Parts: sequence; C-alpha cells; structure tokens
Amino acid sequence: MSFIELTNIDAGYIKGNPVLKGFHLSVERGELVSLLGPSGCGKTTTLRTIAGFILAEKGKVVIGGKDYTFMPPNKRNIGLVFQNYALFPHLSVYENVAYGLKRRKVDKKLLPGKISEVLKLVSLTGFEDRLPAQLSGGQRQRVALARSIVIEPDLLLLDEPLSNLDAKLRDEMRAELSRLQHQLGITMIYVTHDQIEALSLSSRIIVMNEGNIEQIGTPEDIYERPSTPFVARFIGFDNHLSGKLLNKTGDKIVIDIDGVKLESRRKSDHLDSLQAGDLVELYFRPGNVILSHKKNKNSLKADIDYLNYQGNTTQYSLHIGSSNIRAVIPGKPVDGDSGQIYLSIAPDKLIVEKKE
Repeated sequence: MSFIELTNIDAGYIKGNPVLKGFHLSVERGELVSLLGPSGCGKTTTLRTIAGFILAEKGKVVIGGKDYTFMPPNKRNIGLVFQNYALFPHLSVYENVAYGLKRRKVDKKLLPGKISEVLKLVSLTGFEDRLPAQLSGGQRQRVALARSIVIEPDLLLLDEPLSNLDAKLRDEMRAELSRLQHQLGITMIYVTHDQIEALSLSSRIIVMNEGNIEQIGTPEDIYERPSTPFVARFIGFDNHLSGKLLNKTGDKIVIDIDGVKLESRRKSDHLDSLQAGDLVELYFRPGNVILSHKKNKNSLKADIDYLNYQGNTTQYSLHIGSSNIRAVIPGKPVDGDSGQIYLSIAPDKLIVEKKE
C-alpha cells in the first residue's frame, strides 16, 4: 500500500455537490507530488480533504496505514504551508515556530534546541526576535516552513506557497524547498497552477481538471508527452491546427491540413485507436516553430499579423486559415518584408490527438 491513499472520494464545500467525485490518489513515502491545474480544478479541495478541513462524503483517506477519513485536523500529524504565510503578527519568529510544539505539549526544555535547529535549516538563525512585519516575503515564508517542519510531520501540505512572492524570491524559495525535501525526506503534496514550479520541484505531477485527474507522470512525461488535449494546452502546447489523418505506419502519422501534408513522429499508446480518415488536432509549442521565407519539409504557409522583437527572441502572431498561431524564434526577425512566411515544425514536436 502507498503511504497516502485516497480511495473513491466524494468531497466538496456543499453537501451533495462534490468537487471530487470517485477520486483516487496514491502518493509514496518521501515523494514530492504536485497537484497542477487551473483555478477551480479541485487541487485545494484535495489538499483540504487530506488535511481534514473537508470531510469526505464518500470514500476513505489512509495515511501511513491509518484511517484518517474522520480524524479531526488537530489530531493529524500534518504540516501546512499557505500562500498568505498565516503567521501570528504579534509573535516573534521564535514564538511563531514554537507555537506548534507548545500545542503538542513538547517539554519546554527541548524547545530552544529544536527551534534553533530548524531556523538554521531554513537560514533564519539570528532572526529569532523579529516580528513578521520586520521580515521580507521570502523570510516570512521560511518562518512558515520552519513552523511546519519543527513538529516533525508525517506529511507536509503546501497550498500555492510561493504565489505572493516576486519572481526572484520564487526562484530562491523553489531551490530552498527542493533542498529541504531532499535533506529531510518529508512526503510533500504541493498545490500550484504554475507549471514551472511543478516541473522544477516534483518527483511526480498530477494534472487536474474539473475534479478529475487528467494525467499522472514525471515532469518529463508531462512536459514531453501530454496524454490529453487539456494537458497539452495547459503545459504549453498553445498552438493547434485541425486536420484529417491520411495514414499511420508505426510511429509515423501523416495528416492533411487543407491539402498540405504534415508528418508527426511521437510515440504514444493512445494513438493506437486512430484510423485513416479520422479528424484530428495537432498541438505544438510556439518555441518549436521554425520560420522561413522558403518552403521546407513539414511546412505550412502562414500570414503574418504582426511581430514583436524582444532582444533575445522575436514573437510572431500568425494565422493559417482561421487558426491563430504564435511563434517564438531566437534573435532578430526573419529577413524579408513579405506578409507571408513558411512555418515548419519538426515531426517529433507535433502532438496528434483525435478531434473531440
């Protein structure tokens, strides 16, 4: 059995109207698993069900072999980190970190050693007497982490913990979280809508949509091999074209786009059901587009709406028929002043899905 098992869960905020329906989730001990998806997809509902803030109407929550389904939140040995830090503004760093230990009636003689150790772990030694208002956003989030870690939880739940930080601090805190997770070996479940966070932190990613799991995989699986149109779009395959499958031989698929043939070579089990004549959608990333004023292999003619030179890259807004296409190429714009251009995509960069 996995360390965390959610089995056949129905849970939500309004009785009889669950956000999660027949939901299943397994997490192994020591994993850092991200729940990734847009707002309202059920990520936080899943986290709150595990924490006990939402009681499941149906199903079972098991952690470490123990049934947690109806256990009160304060009886669960779970650490929580929120996006708004949830620190006591009138308490010092030391007192904030000590709060959970005091609630658990840990021997007072042990508090200084435990708190000193965890503050060193999150690089806050010397900040013991400061109030939260005297700290930066990144420092406040480190205090929140320290408070959650010091109780030695079986599980650490993090709900969008970096969303209130600026870009530089987010990068620093991502590295800090990764270091702590590897150093301590704590099982973590991390809620985010940011694919960069999920890809850089996780051992596995669970992509959610409308209360369901769309795909579970390693960061590489999710990024390179999205298994549904929703995952493809969410993970950055922003461009798509409609076409018809002409033929399929092994991993080679030939698609007709308004009389032009394009080839895809991406191995995927779900392509086994495709047959010649099926209507399909092609998905590809803006950064995988090659632009030229000469026709090349696997290319389509596109109309240029506008382009935007940004130093390291140039961004193009294009259209092919009624489809809007975005392309990002390195460096300066392609030479030539024509209002049309050829757009090429390497066969291994094209994802083919059956038209929904």
